[in-house]
Amino acid sequence: MIDFQNNICDMLSINDFNDIYIKLADGKDLELLIVDDESIRELNRQHRGLDKATDVLSFPVEFEFAKFLGSIVISYETASKAADEFGHTIKDEAKLLFIHGMLHLLGFDHESDNGEMRIKEQEIIRELALPLSLTERNS
Repeated sequence: MIDFQNNICDMLSINDFNDIYIKLADGKDLELLIVDDESIRELNRQHRGLDKATDVLSFPVEFEFAKFLGSIVISYETASKAADEFGHTIKDEAKLLFIHGMLHLLGFDHESDNGEMRIKEQEIIRELALPLSLTERNS
């Protein structure tokens, strides 16, 4: 189950993320929050020491047998700007961010792996016919 919290916009709903959740979560629960830049900036400052807004943050649960994977936080404002910049919809951008966040919850880390996260991300994106992934456009 996705505990979905979105008080920012009506353009995104839990239904936009269900196919990705079913594909990746293996029946475990997670929290998905859609927030503004100010809120994600504060979380980024508190948890990563970076005083700036970002597009997505993931907070995995560190217990191996937990039924709860963790939390994904997406900035609607930053996602909307990226969607405009890359010429696709906010729904597609949010889905890309959700995939990226889910992979982090599942233990993938593009900053320290040997491309495993990028490969998995590309595989899912191709299956869902989504635009370029975060790791592809950031490389």
